[in-house]
Amino acid sequence: MLTLAAKAPLLVAAANGCAPGLPANFCHQHSETSCVARNGFFCAGWAFDNFDRYTGPFFKHLWIVVISVAVGFTLALALAMLSHRHRWLIPPLTGVTGILYTVPSLAFFFLLLPITGFGTDTAVIALSAYTLQIIYRNILAGLANVPPEAKDAGRGMGMTERELLWRVELPLAVPELFAGLRIATVSTVAIATLAFFAGAGGLGDPLYKDITFKTNVILAGGLAILMAVTLDALLLGLQRLVTPWRRVRPA
Repeated sequence: MLTLAAKAPLLVAAANGCAPGLPANFCHQHSETSCVARNGFFCAGWAFDNFDRYTGPFFKHLWIVVISVAVGFTLALALAMLSHRHRWLIPPLTGVTGILYTVPSLAFFFLLLPITGFGTDTAVIALSAYTLQIIYRNILAGLANVPPEAKDAGRGMGMTERELLWRVELPLAVPELFAGLRIATVSTVAIATLAFFAGAGGLGDPLYKDITFKTNVILAGGLAILMAVTLDALLLGLQRLVTPWRRVRPA
């Protein structure tokens, strides 16, 4: 009796054409029963039939990434502008953002849970903090690399320090700014796969629900990679759009 009871789940899974150990919800609506049963490298039929289960997590993942990068960029830009004017702020701000960046992501989520609760807010706060170090340092590097001749020309035209910053220094720092933004965005896409531990969902949810099912891992991971590559390409295109002077070739 005990033996039959223990074998009952396996018999049900076998009747449904599902490999032992795989959740039943991974074995519905598929035309490649044998591929799923042996846990093949990639079951294209199953992926096609079940692709709809990844669309919701994909767009939730995208939303988390966009919000986190936007918040991090806004804070990093404000801190960089402030420390560019008050140079003594650079060492402490660099140190603080560096400490935040070194905190392990799961530990960061769990530390925030008692304060912000289980949900998207916890993930966005942690992910935004991770972007600060990258974007902040790149903006500072861009501002520091502005040629002195460009600033002298601006002063010669009667610009104030504020006008010089917004009309000369910051535009010339755009390439470094976008370099940091691109790195921060791609890394946020990767770290956001752990956001489901904080209750935020995303592609990490279906990925970790059955991490032993190869097709599931390839599909969820492939969508995350596709998102990272697409966002990076969009930022690169935006950079070229806002820096037309870099496309001008000398005669």
